[in-house]
Amino acid sequence: MFETIAQGVHRIEDAHVNWYLVEDGDGLTVVDSGLPRSWGSLQSALARLGRTLGHIDAVVLTHGHFDHVGFADRVRRELGVRIWAPEGERHVVAHPWDYDHEKPRIEYLLRHPRFDLIFLQMGLMGALWVKGVEGIVAYAPGQTLDVPGRPQAIDTAGHTYGHCSLLLADRGVLLAGDAVVTFDPYIAQTGPQTVSRAATADSVRALASLDAIAATGAQIVATGHGPVWREGAAAIAEQARAAGVT
Repeated sequence: MFETIAQGVHRIEDAHVNWYLVEDGDGLTVVDSGLPRSWGSLQSALARLGRTLGHIDAVVLTHGHFDHVGFADRVRRELGVRIWAPEGERHVVAHPWDYDHEKPRIEYLLRHPRFDLIFLQMGLMGALWVKGVEGIVAYAPGQTLDVPGRPQAIDTAGHTYGHCSLLLADRGVLLAGDAVVTFDPYIAQTGPQTVSRAATADSVRALASLDAIAATGAQIVATGHGPVWREGAAAIAEQARAAGVT
């Protein structure tokens, strides 16, 4: 699925996983990188925009989970493009399946029957064979990244310990990663929420980070899973907080 969500900002969805292209002049930033077989979706999206792989200047990761690191190492190896990631995500970016989570996945597999189908779809997109990335360009919360779109990193730790969302202030867009989502693949539930404890390192911090999301004032919040939210950052944070932890 391809969708333009704001001027020069595009969402691509593969197997319930969102990633984004940000245009700025002749350059492009890829924000998160889906799953390994999202490489084909990348080429299709670029063709749709009249762009090529050569227009990609950077890949910026919000965090290091397998469904966000996807094709990042391929871009690094084949195109020589730098991979940016939060300083606190070095280990997870290098080892995308080695991350803390508060609950075992098997509990969700047994209690939520759609999870197995969703994970099968991710698996067919290469989820089990994601390659980690060494030698990232590390960024810190509060930093404005010197990449096309010049996103500002917002500290939204909790889903992972170093998670950052990316604010495109001039476009009114927050690329939230998994700090807040509008669909949780673990329980197949729609609506604003934090991700289930099967994939979240610290749910208390994740809920606290909703304040940072609200404070951005972004009108559009684009998440790692689920449809784009267009009713403002304060509203998505309020509804996610009310939904609580699953």
